[in-house]
This record gives sequence, structure tokens and C-alpha cells, in this order.
Amino acid sequence: MTMEILDLTRAARDSSFLDAVDPLGKLRRCIQCGTCSATCPTAYAMDFSPRQLWRMVQLGLRDEVLNSSTFWLCTTCKACQVRCPRDIDLMDAMISLKEVAFGSDVNVPEGMKTFGDTIGANYNISGDDNVNRQIWSQNLQRIPLGVEPRRKQAEVLYFIGCVSSFYPRVYSIPQSMVQVMERADVEFTTLGGDEWCCGYPLHIAGMGDRVHEFAKYNVGQARAVGAKKVVFTCPSCYYAWAHLYPEYVDVSGIKLQHASEFLGELLAGNGPALGPVEEVVTYHDPCDLGRKSGVYDAPRELMALIPGLELREMSACRENALCCGGGGDVEVADSEVPAGVAARRLVQVQATEARYVVSACQQCKRTLQEGARQNKVRVRAMDLTELVWKSITEASRASA
Repeated sequence: MTMEILDLTRAARDSSFLDAVDPLGKLRRCIQCGTCSATCPTAYAMDFSPRQLWRMVQLGLRDEVLNSSTFWLCTTCKACQVRCPRDIDLMDAMISLKEVAFGSDVNVPEGMKTFGDTIGANYNISGDDNVNRQIWSQNLQRIPLGVEPRRKQAEVLYFIGCVSSFYPRVYSIPQSMVQVMERADVEFTTLGGDEWCCGYPLHIAGMGDRVHEFAKYNVGQARAVGAKKVVFTCPSCYYAWAHLYPEYVDVSGIKLQHASEFLGELLAGNGPALGPVEEVVTYHDPCDLGRKSGVYDAPRELMALIPGLELREMSACRENALCCGGGGDVEVADSEVPAGVAARRLVQVQATEARYVVSACQQCKRTLQEGARQNKVRVRAMDLTELVWKSITEASRASA
């Protein structure tokens, strides 16, 4: 039997597989151009390239596809999807493959199963006691009123997210954010232990059917404190609230802003003075904030407000920015892959001769910082909120 006949036989037998992965039928448009494979930041670590995977899906090769590691190594950066000449929802198809794998219990990494159970049991990705969500604030010289003991009612709610709440390497992000808001006299509140994971890690892991519980709960908490605006330093939380939550719960009447948008408006008006930061920086566009949410200008406009700061763009920026490697729960599936992806991005960072690589995502900071450490790259990763707080403190020092 020739390979062509074998392929057609399998396709006839498993045609329902293609429908499950791609219910809108867009994968049938694939012309095997290879753009997705050339674009994918983790293709080097996959057993089948994305292009090969889509052909196998088209042919209905269910067992071969589900036993592949390819879709578990997808960072969901959406680079392939925005560049696909046939406008195929490739990132969504990767997530669908995870859903099919979970539904069939075929080749699901043990760590991924545990990951879902951890979030379900603890309402966060780290498995810590959720009452400790404010632990990052404990070494602040002065804890703002919006943190602990927090205001019970406020029109501005700062939704912090799991990574910044429980991973010490990025505690400085919420620390900077709350201090900036306090200095700007923003009456804000946080949810503390009443905040749950946004659910986005479940969505991209193929457990999207569990997101509704988190969406309804978190929006309910926001309404309970009287929030008219929810602000995020985490692009994944921002994306979840803006793009996933409306499928499950009414979010009308609540304005959603990433910190770069919120702080830009705040500081362009009558906000606190900004002091000089005489540094050369480059900016890394987070995938969840840039390609997925379309926020490119706000971070750059915010940096332009800081005196003395020189921004040097990387060769790949905005919609063409390379992924840092920290997305898609890949760290759970294969802990070594993110640093390898970060190494590629750091080559572009080095080419700018910047001292700092600034991002607007706690996971990007973690991944780029670890990539720099492992690859012995002399550059520091910094979040945009930290840069703003540094500028404010410089202004205070100058006026003292």
C-alpha cells in the first residue's frame, strides 16, 4: 500500500479528529508554506515542526499527533498566527490539541495534570496557601492603605496575579506599582487572599472548561469592592479578563487597563514628578500584551515621559517581537526550553548595547533574567513599573 493510499485511509477513519481540533475548518486552508515553523520560537525542541503537525492533523493521524510533544511546547505567542498567509488560527489549534489530549488522556505530561489540580485546589499556580497573596508587601518600608489592611471599597482595583504574588524574583513589580499609585494619591484596593488565579494558565493548558469558575468569582469580587476600573501588571490576567471572561460573565461597567495604559494616563496628567534615569534601555514586547492584546504604544509613550532615558528598539519589535519563552505553560511541560528561547531574544538585546531590557510582564522578566543568568549575558531585566518608580524616587531625591 502506498503512503498516499495509507494517508487517505487514515484520514477517512479519523476525520472527526480534524473537526475536533479545528471546528471552523480553517486548517483545511493550510498550503504547507512553512511560515509557522520558521516563526515558532520553540520549533527547535519539537519532535514535529508545526508545518508537519498541521499536515498530520489534516490527514487525520490522530495517534501520531497526540503522541507528539509539539503542541505541549507551544508558547502560545501567536507569532505564527499573525504571520500565516492563510489567516489560520494556529495558536487556537494548538490549544485545541491540548484539550483533545486531556479529553482522551493521551500523552498528557504528568506535570500538566498536577498543574491543573494545583490551581483547582489552591486558586494559584504555585500551590501556596492563597491567604499569603500579599506576602510580597511585607518588606515594604510602608505598606499602602490599598494593600494591608486594605480598603474595603475603591473604584480602582489592582489585580496582581499569581506570579507577582508568589515568586520572589518579581515581588518588586507589585511593590513598585502600589507605591506609584500611593504617591499619585490613587485610591485603590487589592483583593489579597480573595484574589484567585485569573484562569488563563488553565485555558492555554487545554483546560479551558474550568475557566468559567474563576471568571465568575473574580468579577464578583471586583463588583463587591465597588471597582469601576481593574488594573493589571500581568498581561495574561489582562488578556483573560478582556478576551475570555466576557464568554462567561458580564464585565460591563468595569474598565480594564494594563498598567502601562493606566500609568501613562496618570503621569501624563497631574501625577507625581518624574526624575531623570540616565540609562540606555531596550523594550521587549510581551506576547500577551502585544500580539494578543494590541498594546504597543502605551509602554513606549510611558517611557518617553522619563527624562534622560534612551530607548533603543531591537531588530524584532512590536508585532514581530520574539517570544521570551515564558508563555504557554511550557515551563511546566519542559523546564529547559524557556531559557533556550530567551537566549535567542537576548542576542537581539545585546545588539542594542542596552544595559536594561525592559518589559511589561512579570513572566517576561523572570524568563529573560534567568536566560541572562544561564547564558552569562550582562544585561538586567526590569519591569516598566519598576522603571517608573525609579524615576519617581529620583525626582523625590532631587527635590529633598
